[in-house]
Amino acid sequence: MLKFLSLGSGSSGNCYFLYTENGGLMIDVGIGVRALKKSFHEYGLSIPQIKQILLTHDHADHVKSVGSVSHDFKLPVYTTAKVHQGILNNYCVRHKIDRSLACVIKKGETYTFGDFQITPFDVPHDSADNVGYKIVCGEVVFCLITDIGHVTDEIKTYVSEANYLVLEANHDMEMLMGGPYPPYLKKRILSDSGHLSNKDCGEVLAQNATPALRHVWLCHLSEENNHPELARITVEQTLRAHGIIAGVDFQLEVLKRKSPSGIYELR
Repeated sequence: MLKFLSLGSGSSGNCYFLYTENGGLMIDVGIGVRALKKSFHEYGLSIPQIKQILLTHDHADHVKSVGSVSHDFKLPVYTTAKVHQGILNNYCVRHKIDRSLACVIKKGETYTFGDFQITPFDVPHDSADNVGYKIVCGEVVFCLITDIGHVTDEIKTYVSEANYLVLEANHDMEMLMGGPYPPYLKKRILSDSGHLSNKDCGEVLAQNATPALRHVWLCHLSEENNHPELARITVEQTLRAHGIIAGVDFQLEVLKRKSPSGIYELR
């Protein structure tokens, strides 16, 4: 049985856990070590269940605790060479990854870790590098794609292959444009290396979801420029305009920014 737990999703810290009875993968470690341990305890999980850490990119809200967690529990950390270098250059990551635990993976290549086959792929963002992950466990295909500047053909392909999908819905356009962010920051978010809006998230789902898609979680919502209910409604309305009904064709949920999601069974 494959299970999924989000421990936090947003600029305050991103962390996801995908696991079977034989162990699991942690994707990003942007939350504090205490919060990680607390959530694991509350859900009856143990740190030794984590066998590998995967990183999407080097921004602090995704990696600020990776060095500490990796060092304390002797966990290998897998990401691209550019992301590893970006972490070394990131002053927000005070405890760097031990060199002996820093493992390099390449986009487009498939790796086997226990029950999982993992394929990293390119996701445009203004970080040193950024990857999404296609993770296959048995017959189940799980994809996680976040911090998306713009939707590429490659991203569309992975959306179309997913049974379960974590996808960024970062901001509402009107909230962003009318909000307190300075012009340079608004420009950055809206750029081809920024973040994906609710509307664009709905469009990529509407245009690429297949009958094999069972569940979508919206992730990385902005605290200042979005709201969970607004994100959900916008994506639902966009889907409905294309004849797709959330809750019927597939389940649609919004991940919490600062607290765990609860455990999902992925069948």
